[in-house]
Amino acid sequence: MLQTLFRIASGLPLSWFHAMGSFLGRIVYRLSPRYAARLGENLRMSGIASDEKEYARLLESSVKEAGKSVLELIPVWFDGEITKKVVCDDWHVAEEVSSAGRGIIFLTPHLGCFEVSAHYTSQFLPITVLYRRPKLSWVEPFMLSGRKYANLAPADLSGVRRLLRALKKGETVGLLPDQAPGAGEGEWADFFGRPAYTMTLVGKLQKATGATVIMAFAERLPKGKGYRLHLEALPEKEITPAELNRQIEKMVKKSPEQYLWSYNRYKVPAGAKPKEESC
Repeated sequence: MLQTLFRIASGLPLSWFHAMGSFLGRIVYRLSPRYAARLGENLRMSGIASDEKEYARLLESSVKEAGKSVLELIPVWFDGEITKKVVCDDWHVAEEVSSAGRGIIFLTPHLGCFEVSAHYTSQFLPITVLYRRPKLSWVEPFMLSGRKYANLAPADLSGVRRLLRALKKGETVGLLPDQAPGAGEGEWADFFGRPAYTMTLVGKLQKATGATVIMAFAERLPKGKGYRLHLEALPEKEITPAELNRQIEKMVKKSPEQYLWSYNRYKVPAGAKPKEESC
């Protein structure tokens, strides 16, 4: 029933979803002190804002953008025409790698509309996306329905094997590089000056397959005009957790208000030792 309603609603203008998302973001920020505290602290501690005035501006924008990221999932998952609202002037970056027969590791941080990046890519290249089940079980059917364009690989050993097979065939895989990994699957590395448990998977995939790593960011355009997909191939060198975080920081600084600052990036995963104990 809800999926049917979402499919019908997905035909509404994207500007409507973004306007309502901005409103939703402000409401959640006011009603959830814990959410507000984490968002504000992560933004402030990043050091991106040069002064209090800049911090206040970024905070207000980030709150609105976070709300947009939720409601835009309806058209992104259920509107089959959503990719027509995406422009990409950098697609040649991926084409050159694919034409050479090499696999591509697309890294899409929690920045902008990361869901639409893989959707757009699937029009041109087969893509396998690492998939972690959502904490809210009722969301999963919608997520699976909205990601039919991709081959979904669970975030476990079997999923990693699927990523390896895809890359060795010269195909494309996608994952969120700033998603906190489980214990034993990461290392501590600074992210905006604070230790964050960071995945080692990217470097391992790159080393095992010789794939090219491409950073991807679907910038949310103003007034619901769509998205601009930015692609940047990383240098052919080992992607350590520290290097991975540096590259994510570099991308976030281009549009800090669209980063999901409320994400609990600095948590200690269950079973993992805090940095001071792991040294």
